Amino acid sequence: RTSPSQPAPAQPIPVRVVSVVQADVPRYLTGIGSVLSLHSVTVRAQVDGILSQVAVKEGQWVNKGDALASIDDRAIRASLAQAQAQASQSQAQLQVAGINLRRYKDLSRDNGISRQVLDEQQALFDQLTATLQGNKAAIAAAQVQLSYTQIRSPVTGRVGIRRVDPGNFLRVSDAEGLFTVTQIDPIAVEFSLPQQELATLQSLLDKPQPAVVRAYINGDTETGTQVGEGHLTLLDNQIAANTGTIRAKAEFHNGKHTLWPGQLVSVGLQVGVERNALVVPLAVVQRGINGHYVYRVTDAKVEQVPVQVLYQNSTQ
Repeated sequence: RTSPSQPAPAQPIPVRVVSVVQADVPRYLTGIGSVLSLHSVTVRAQVDGILSQVAVKEGQWVNKGDALASIDDRAIRASLAQAQAQASQSQAQLQVAGINLRRYKDLSRDNGISRQVLDEQQALFDQLTATLQGNKAAIAAAQVQLSYTQIRSPVTGRVGIRRVDPGNFLRVSDAEGLFTVTQIDPIAVEFSLPQQELATLQSLLDKPQPAVVRAYINGDTETGTQVGEGHLTLLDNQIAANTGTIRAKAEFHNGKHTLWPGQLVSVGLQVGVERNALVVPLAVVQRGINGHYVYRVTDAKVEQVPVQVLYQNSTQ
């Protein structure tokens, strides 16, 4: 027991010794990214008419070519039938004109008719030929219009919230559309990196093996939860002058739908691997006037050793 006049003994400071580990250490560039759909289509009417049926539910998954909705097609079918009838009439007239033209040609060889009559019959035949071609074009146009009454999905994806109910009159000029169909798998993440990394990014794109990109939520690349692994696909064609960054895009397989369009994620782009690197926890490395150093224990003695830090993250 010490008296109040005596100083308290110094408390020992605990020291933990860790071993240096030799390992392959991947190096990453990190940033914040936004999840984007590779294809997001607003479904709009291509012909005016009443929306007679919606064949899908909100939130439903659809494949490319699946029926989404239908528009009342009675007026267009009537126009198609009229065009087909006119084509049949023109075909019959052309057939008669062709028979007469061949007869007149035979008569003209023996001077049985004048050259003027033959020329007039030839002009009539050409006129009816052009009329028939116009009728066929009208049929094709009506068939295209008829196909627009059956709205099909242009992509494989998820149907969004419906904006128009059956029974409403649709116009081609309506900008809002019926709903959207958004592709979820595969999906993309767009992120920005400092312009100083441009040369590194270009070299990654030139490599035959795509550079690995990982996406995380609920934290950064060290503390967050990984929700996807993809590969670098492209760099933007210019650097943003106001931020000094360049945008990049990566593509992810998203079969479990852990990535969702509009979601913010932390991004880690693997730019290389330090082979057989000497690895220690981050707290081991100290910084002094002359640079970084560590304390090394040798034969129960401690000495200060300068080191060079090649790469560090939040843990090592």
